[in-house]
Amino acid sequence: MVEEVVGVVAAVGAGALVYLASAARVVKQYERGLVFRLGRVHGDVRRPGFNLIVPGVERLRKVNMQIVTMPVPAQEGITRDNVTVRVDAVVYFKVVDPAAAIVNVEDYRFAVSQMAQTSLRSIIGKSELDDLLSNREKLNQGLELMIDSPAVEWGVTIDRVEIKDVSLPDTMKRSMARQAEADRERRARLINADAEYQASKKLAQAARQMADTPSALQLRLLQTVMAVAAEKNSTLVLPIPVELLRFLERGGQPPHSESSGHAEAPGHAETPGHAETSGHAETSGHAEASGHAETTERAEIAERAVDLTEQAGEAMEQLRRAVEQ
Repeated sequence: MVEEVVGVVAAVGAGALVYLASAARVVKQYERGLVFRLGRVHGDVRRPGFNLIVPGVERLRKVNMQIVTMPVPAQEGITRDNVTVRVDAVVYFKVVDPAAAIVNVEDYRFAVSQMAQTSLRSIIGKSELDDLLSNREKLNQGLELMIDSPAVEWGVTIDRVEIKDVSLPDTMKRSMARQAEADRERRARLINADAEYQASKKLAQAARQMADTPSALQLRLLQTVMAVAAEKNSTLVLPIPVELLRFLERGGQPPHSESSGHAEAPGHAETPGHAETSGHAETSGHAEASGHAETTERAEIAERAVDLTEQAGEAMEQLRRAVEQ
């Protein structure tokens, strides 16, 4: 009798263990449980931890509440400025209503993926190429709103959407490279032109300063010659100073005879006799004075030409020494 009671108790215990094992469910911390009793949602959402259901009558469906990272396949489209591009993105979303995510949509992951692809195509057609390349933050917000609107009914909320890459045709890449190069060239020319304008101002000031002191131009010429001669890799031709050429030109002009002609005319106008003799004497005096002045001027010109020639010879000697060094 005792053995039969022990057998019954053991059988009941084994059945209870089997029932408990089939009825026990464990919901993890990042999950929520949804119980279906005979096909209908029963009770509230099960919290994380140990939960029991009626085997054969109830079925527990677990829903992941973590943020899901879903890549959106690259979509090819034409922008508003008629440029063909390929754009791919990534969507971050999570389930906030497990009952709506299971009941309202067959597969919320697939639904979010398709909605992201269609929204990405739509945003490509509404945007220009410059916006896709430089104003992505605004496009990300617009894309997020387009996906989040229908996802609310699915118990899903979109955390954020990011455009990862924009692929351009090779011809467009070359065109953009030429545009960037042309823009850089324009900036370089503007900077060079500004530098030339500033340099011309300084040169004009230097020219006015040298015009006041002509010797500064000769000193500048000698400095330039010395700087070029220091390289010892070229042949130098030293020009004759302009002042020397001017002095030689003045010295080669024929003497003026206006004073003698002017003095001779009154002589012929005088009456014969003593007045005529006086007229000839006066003419001779003026002629001698004029000739003496011309001789003195020529001597001064010759002396200044000799001095300038000596200065040019000294400059050439200094230049020769600089070249030899």
